[in-house]
Amino acid sequence: MAPVTLRTGIIDRIDREIENHKKNGDGHLIFKMNALVDPLCITALYRASQAGVKVDLQVRGICCLCPGIPGISENIRVTSIVGRFLEHARAYYFHNGGNEEIFLGSADLMPRNLDRRVEVLFPIEDPVIRDAIIAKILPAQLQDTVKLRTMQADGTYCRCPPAQAAEPVNVQTWMVDHRESWYDRIT
Repeated sequence: MAPVTLRTGIIDRIDREIENHKKNGDGHLIFKMNALVDPLCITALYRASQAGVKVDLQVRGICCLCPGIPGISENIRVTSIVGRFLEHARAYYFHNGGNEEIFLGSADLMPRNLDRRVEVLFPIEDPVIRDAIIAKILPAQLQDTVKLRTMQADGTYCRCPPAQAAEPVNVQTWMVDHRESWYDRIT
């Protein structure tokens, strides 16, 4: 919970991901948020990239991290989706050497949120819900080819069209069309 332990909890888990990656070679972080501004969190994500951890960031709004810089952030991909629905979810995924963790909540990684507001992230412990988020929802978010924009190293965004043989994927439409497949037990 911010302003007490949220930033240190995120950074500690990023550092743990780095250590797990050194042992197992399978480090992966997926963060979905509205804004990434906090210098300490950005520095930790750069450290993760430099250690070889795969980092997928989906940031709807402002992002002060620069992806794709050799030696600094070449293992970081930053995307944004702006479509029919307001992409307002915050999700923080840590592969954690196969002992996967997912946290949802209200917090963006911004000094104002981490230092001056009460913000909460909570772990998803129910295995069915956790698996649905990790195996279906987050991958679908990263595979959008219709509304997704990819941030370049210079801070600009480009639309990355699918390969000619690939079917276009609009994740917001997919979420509506496949809602039964990811929340079976919840309803």
